[in-house]
Amino acid sequence: MENLAVDNLITFLHNYGLRFIGALLIFFIGKRVARYLSKLFIKVIKKTSLDATTTSFLSSAIYIILLLLVTLAALANLGVETTSFIALLGAMGLAIGMALKDSFSSIGAGLLIVFFKPFKVGDLIDMGTLGTVEEINIFSTVLNTPDNKRIIIPNSKVVSGNIINYSAQSIRRVDLVFGISYEDDLRKAKKILEEIASSNPKILKEPLPVIAVLALSSNSVDFAFRVWVKNDDYWDIYFAINEAVKLRFDEEKITIPYPQLTVSNK
Repeated sequence: MENLAVDNLITFLHNYGLRFIGALLIFFIGKRVARYLSKLFIKVIKKTSLDATTTSFLSSAIYIILLLLVTLAALANLGVETTSFIALLGAMGLAIGMALKDSFSSIGAGLLIVFFKPFKVGDLIDMGTLGTVEEINIFSTVLNTPDNKRIIIPNSKVVSGNIINYSAQSIRRVDLVFGISYEDDLRKAKKILEEIASSNPKILKEPLPVIAVLALSSNSVDFAFRVWVKNDDYWDIYFAINEAVKLRFDEEKITIPYPQLTVSNK
């Protein structure tokens, strides 16, 4: 009895052992080749007119297709009838589709992103999370936040919400509000703000800067300070203008009021 069992084991290993080892080799070597070919595709495609967004998406899709072919080749080496296997996958498609409907919707959403291009790799966007687009693959969009955190968002959620793209236009408006005391000289304060706007070389002459009285608030006369800058200069100008206004107002004895609480003794 034991001899029969040993003979059966030897026969099994002889018939299927080499096939199994061959299937493993096909899968792992094929996987490495698939990754290499997808990277090679990126290098080739970068020489064309396709943008980084489309390149990233296509590379991800090609890798998955190649990996599927490698898996089928490994199964065929084991003696599995791949045509029957494919038919079985088709029969299971409905059930798998229901279970993975969110993943499939993300694939469709990824195609919409690549086709309509609401943003591209390198853009600064806000989808409830602010970050720079680092990668767009078939399932998700990867953002890098200003404080260097990596955020992965399913494509289905990306296209279902509002998207603010701060990089879509070449210029951007800096909107600031500065308040002065009611006792201060309004014309003098306005002239100072105009001088600050005109003296900064990074502030564009067209469209024209807007410096005007915005509101007569309870504690201050508020000026709207609106200037246009190149997109890359936005934050430099934002910080520089705030500092310049404070320093000039101090020099010219212009008061920047703050809310005051009046306490009654009654």
